[in-house]
Amino acid sequence: MFYNTDDKKKYLKDNLSSKRYQHSLNVAAECRKLAEKYGEDPDKAYFAGLLHDVCKELPSAEQRRLVEESGFTVCREELDTRSLWHAVAGAYFIKTRFGVEDIDIINSVRFHTVGRAGMTRLEEIVYLADIVSADRDYKDVDKMRRIVYTDLNEAMLAVLTFSIKSVIKKGGVLPPCTVEGYNFYRRLLKEEKKK
Repeated sequence: MFYNTDDKKKYLKDNLSSKRYQHSLNVAAECRKLAEKYGEDPDKAYFAGLLHDVCKELPSAEQRRLVEESGFTVCREELDTRSLWHAVAGAYFIKTRFGVEDIDIINSVRFHTVGRAGMTRLEEIVYLADIVSADRDYKDVDKMRRIVYTDLNEAMLAVLTFSIKSVIKKGGVLPPCTVEGYNFYRRLLKEEKKK
């Protein structure tokens, strides 16, 4: 399938700060590399990564309106956390405004901030690429990059653990899907070690 990125890049460049636009390009590039490593469609992964923060800089009221209009299942913890709205809003936006029908791409945008149990390979790739893209410079980013290119399940558990600790440290609330994601990957790795 052909993923037209030229008009999407133009939209993003016109509607995001230069820093956020660069982040979107970096995540898209990281998605392509991870897709090539883990057997996912590189063009599809690039497209999903490019769009993951499409609604990140919309005004709060607009993000909230899109979340409410989306019809997606959104837990109370997500509704109570403004920084999570852009993912739900973005998934709905790319579906309605850009005509994206591929549920895998929609869910990759929808769950790129919170994660969940049983993510598809593409969802995992977008989730991880967002954390290790070239512009990221937090303390353990190099360690995280190594894990991401070594084992997807290990990487998912490491990033979910990192995210949960970060939310707790800031006194935030944890969406049930994030906790379920943590438990899912913890069990998966435990079962892998038994084999």
